[in-house]
Amino acid sequence: MASLAISPVELEHRALWAIKKINFDFESAGEKRWLDLHELEELRLDACGCASTYKARSKEANDKLIEKKEFCIGDKVLLYHSRMKLFPGKLMSKWSGPFLVKDVFANGTVEIFPLDSSSSFKVNGHLLKKYFDGVFVGLIHKMILFKPP
Repeated sequence: MASLAISPVELEHRALWAIKKINFDFESAGEKRWLDLHELEELRLDACGCASTYKARSKEANDKLIEKKEFCIGDKVLLYHSRMKLFPGKLMSKWSGPFLVKDVFANGTVEIFPLDSSSSFKVNGHLLKKYFDGVFVGLIHKMILFKPP
């Protein structure tokens, strides 16, 4: 009977033959790997481009909703209460004032002072809104009342 054992020389020959068959062409394998890496890089850059486009469009849409507040010296304004209270009343106003605008700075800071004192302080313009003294601004239309016959 023939033995099934393989000699070390035969084993080494088979291993070298398998390695040669797997790595048949180092040049084409390297080129394929290089192309795969560049394809992944292109996919990544495309995804980054899509994400930045989405962010830009979202920012543009959100910026359209923001009102630009412009204050002039002498305007009456209300100041938003930013202090957190433990148990605020449901019907308490979040706005205090009115205040008079003393000065407007380029960076959005507004200097205001209360109507009843002369001490002024500076606040961020985002915390203010214009105050109207109950004077109706606009056209008053004549109401036509329906009278049954």
